[in-house]
Formats: sequence, structure tokens, C-alpha cells
Amino acid sequence: MKRYGMAIDLDRCNGCGACMVACAVENNIPPTPEGSNDRKGITPIRVFRVSNGEEYPDRRSVFVPVLCQQCGEHTPCASVCPQQAVDVDPKTGIVGQMPERCLGCRYCMAACPYHARYFNWWDPRWPAGMERALNPNVAPRMRGVVEKCNFCHGRRHAAEQRAVAAGLQEIDPADYVPACVEACPAGALKFGDLNDPAGPAAQAAAQPESFRLLESLHTDPKIYYRSRREWVRGIAGPPRPGQKDRLRAQGGVPLPGAPLPTLKETPRG
Repeated sequence: MKRYGMAIDLDRCNGCGACMVACAVENNIPPTPEGSNDRKGITPIRVFRVSNGEEYPDRRSVFVPVLCQQCGEHTPCASVCPQQAVDVDPKTGIVGQMPERCLGCRYCMAACPYHARYFNWWDPRWPAGMERALNPNVAPRMRGVVEKCNFCHGRRHAAEQRAVAAGLQEIDPADYVPACVEACPAGALKFGDLNDPAGPAAQAAAQPESFRLLESLHTDPKIYYRSRREWVRGIAGPPRPGQKDRLRAQGGVPLPGAPLPTLKETPRG
């Protein structure tokens, strides 16, 4: 049995957003229609900027990529779905989303403590000619269904097909790398089987400076973060008393577990 997961080095992430672009291209996410807003976008991986709340010259910031945390035994979204459109693959540990079953009730969005699910408000449409550049291994989703990160299932299926063609029982780890990991220019994202102690993700996750978001909820997420800075590791816990009120007054958006008073999404051109 495998347990696919990711380790993200926050000291390396520079907030460039290459992971977001690569995810959109790989998974055939269409351009957002005119008139949409931040609440109606589809961003399976989203980069947030968190500051330590200090004034200059002591002010420091960190970029935090947030995606589906791929919860383990206690998966909130799977437990509330009335259609069984969410499942946890026992062979890989990946939390999957089946749009064919989804009825758009959005219970899973309400249950997810990481705000890592997005509702599809429109049927997919691309500018003329762009449809020829779509990924043939990923089917576009219709409006009215929820989307999330699935560790690029199209790439996993392609890796499995190559393994079968070569007569192998297991896929080559080099053949299965999610688009966000491949695109990161800083090498901040490591992916692999967390049950393989020799793998890059497992080794990074085992470091003493690694942590997971909202571990007190016991959802057993498979996304690990790492930082040498103590204040950055503090985002693993629940918000401090009064933090949301301060953020609301400043126009910020609270990230789950962020202990400091300024958090805004990285602006994109």
C-alpha cells in the first residue's frame, strides 16, 4: 500500500505562482468568465502570503501554497457527502472527487477545514483555438460540481499504463510527478510515497522542522510543511483569539491556523 503525500519547504517558496498555472493547465481549468469574483474561482492550489505582524524593519513574510490536504482515516469531506462522490483510495491514500456522482450540494466544502474545495459555477469554455491545447488525459468538468486537487490523476494513470506496458508491478516514481511539483522553479515541493522512507517526500516530512496544518483536528493530512522559522511553524495551530476580527478590520483573509494579523493572497497579473 502506498500513501502519496507532499512536503512543501516554505523557506524556498517565493510565491511565483508557477504551481497554480501548471495546475490549471494540467487539469483543463478554463479561464474565469467575466464578472466572476474571488469566491467563484477554481484554484486547486492557491498561494497565500502570511506576515509576522511586525512593523518595519522587523516585518517578515512567507508564502504558503494551500491545496487539498489529502486527509487520512478521518476525512471530513468524505464523511458528509450524500452521493459518495468523495473516496479515499486504500491503495494510494489519495482523496478523489468523482464529478459524475457530485450533485453540487457543497456539503464537502462546508466540512473541509482547509477551504481547499471549489464549486464550478460555469460550463467550461475556452477562447477560440485554445481547446486544441487541452490535456487529453483529463476530462473537463461540468458546472454544478465541486473540484479539488487529486494529485494529477491523469499523470498517475499514464504512469500505471507505462508500468504495465513494461511488465512492471510498480510504477516508476520518476513517471508520476504532479504538475505543481514539476513546475516549481525553487524546488519547494517534494512528492512521493510517505511510506517509503527513502523517498524525498518522506524524508522531508520526517524533519523536526516539519508540521501539518490544524493537526489538532486529527484529520491526518498528507501535506507537510517545513520552515526553520518558529513563527512560520506557528500557522499549524488554530487562530488566536480576536485574530479574525483584526483581519476583517484590515481587509485580510484568515488562513486556517494563521496566528498573525495580515494575510492576503499573492496578486497575480
